[in-house]
Amino acid sequence: MSTLQGTRIGFIGTGIMGAPMCGHLMDAGCVATIHNRTRSKAEPLLARGAAWADTPRAVAQGADVVFTILGFPKDVREVYFGADGVLAGLGKDCIAVDMTTTSPSLSVEIAAAARKQGSWAVDGPVSGGDIGAQKGTLSIMVGGDDEPVGRVRPFLETMGAHIEHLGVAGAGQHTKMCNQIVIAGSMIGMCESMLYAARTGLDRAAILAAITAGTARCRSLEAVAPRILKEDFTPGFMVDHFIKDMGIALDESRRMGLDLPGLALVERLYRVASKLGHGRDGTHSLFLALQEILVER
Repeated sequence: MSTLQGTRIGFIGTGIMGAPMCGHLMDAGCVATIHNRTRSKAEPLLARGAAWADTPRAVAQGADVVFTILGFPKDVREVYFGADGVLAGLGKDCIAVDMTTTSPSLSVEIAAAARKQGSWAVDGPVSGGDIGAQKGTLSIMVGGDDEPVGRVRPFLETMGAHIEHLGVAGAGQHTKMCNQIVIAGSMIGMCESMLYAARTGLDRAAILAAITAGTARCRSLEAVAPRILKEDFTPGFMVDHFIKDMGIALDESRRMGLDLPGLALVERLYRVASKLGHGRDGTHSLFLALQEILVER
C-alpha cells in the first residue's frame, strides 16, 4: 500500500500539467480536493473521484498538503494572498507547494507569510513538459526548509523522476531560470535547424534522425522537433508562458548585474511569435513565426 494512501491533498491548477500530476497523486491513494479557474478542465479528475472547491481557501481547508501550478506570478499572488486564497485556509503545520514557474522573490514572500502563521511553503517548479507530467517523469527543483521538503518528497516522487532540493525558499525558482535559459537556446537552434532542413528539400525525418544520434542530441530535438514534422503545434508548453519565464530570468539577471544577450534575443523572437498569433500555441511554434518572417522577406 502507498505511504500516501488516504492523505488529504489540495490541488489548484488542473491544466495541461496539473491534471496529470494530480492524477498521479490520486493513483497513489491521495484524497484530492481541487480547484481551477475553468471548471471544465477539472471534470476528468472530478469524474475520477476528486472533490470540487469553489475557492483556493476552501481547497486548503482540511488539506495536509496543497499543490498549485498556475500561469503567471500575478495568478500565484492572488491564489495565495487573496481574501479567499490558500494562506487564508492553510492550517497550522500544513504545507503549500507552488509548482508554478514564478519569481524567486515571490516564493520567498509566500514562504515567509506561511511561517508567520505556523504553516509552511515550498517552491517546486518542474521541467519535462506535458509528456513528463503524463508519465510522472518530471524534474522537480525544490526550494524550502528541510522539514517541509522532507515531508513532501514522497508526493514529489510520485509526480517526478528527479527531485533536487537546492536550498531555501526561492532556490527552486532560481534553478528553473537556469533551466529555461538552456531551453531558450536549444529551441531557437532546433527551430532554425528545421527551417534549414526544409530548405534543403531533403527528407526532414531522416535529417532529424541523423542529427539526434550525434552531438546535437537534446530534448528539443527528441521530443519537440517531431511535432514540427507532423505540423502539430498544440501546446505542451505555451509561447506566452515561456515569454513570462524568460522575462523573469531577464529581470533576475538585471538585478544581479548580469547581461544575457542570447536570452534577450530569443525572448524578442518569441514576442514576435506571440504577436503573430502563436501565443497559445506550443513553444515550437517559433518555427512558424520564423517561417512567416522569412516569407515576408
